[in-house]
Amino acid sequence: MPCEVALIGFGEAGSTFAAAGGWEGRASAYDIALARLEAAGAMARPSAAEALAGVPLVISLVTADSALPAARDDAALLAPGVIWCDGNSVAPETKRSAAEAIEAAGGRYVDLAILAPVNPARMAVPLLLSGKAAAEAEARLRALGFTNIRIVGDEVGRASAIKMIRSVMVKGIEALTDEMMAAARAAGVEDEVLASLDASEKQVSWETRAAYNLERMETHGLRRAAEMDESAKTLLALGVDPVMTRGTVLRQRQAPGRKGETA
Repeated sequence: MPCEVALIGFGEAGSTFAAAGGWEGRASAYDIALARLEAAGAMARPSAAEALAGVPLVISLVTADSALPAARDDAALLAPGVIWCDGNSVAPETKRSAAEAIEAAGGRYVDLAILAPVNPARMAVPLLLSGKAAAEAEARLRALGFTNIRIVGDEVGRASAIKMIRSVMVKGIEALTDEMMAAARAAGVEDEVLASLDASEKQVSWETRAAYNLERMETHGLRRAAEMDESAKTLLALGVDPVMTRGTVLRQRQAPGRKGETA
């Protein structure tokens, strides 16, 4: 019997989905890494052509730098009408270029954005879909066991834009945390800094928080930039390179201009 889905790339995401969804016998898999193909077991195929043969749905889960080459290399191997779900973390422009390659070969391209770590969420991981074939892709993905899917439009790149822009905050907070904790440990004030943050944390929606943060920056950006300059000096004195803090200084300094302020 033909497989229901082909996985191009069998790293953490592909292997997690295959195991959690019970896809053995329902899926084929190809990965350029031999060890990953061995881990795919009965699903493993020795070539992309064999993995793609006869399947109605493909999920591409390769590395970011391989997303576009994979689409271009494999497009000619697709049967007409096959849905190519590109689940790679790349810019909207990259996905639109991949879509051109897939659609020129007769396939149908769907922009798939994975919004959380695949572990421990597994089949409940939030997925966004965009593209003209998104509705059919959703039905096929649900049949494979995914439970948390939302279509965000017909335009390829829209799902990716949501993920990439969201990552500015998510990954930025991680980087800021790393910079803050390095300085706190160097100064011997780790416990006090964390306790102070706990005391000031307020549980509000991101819509409310974003509006408040932007208003504060537009109104007090120059003063806050000066303060963050001093924070950068503090980190330097502790031997911590203030990479993120310097960026904060720049954004705070520029913010008042958006409101037409000069001081």
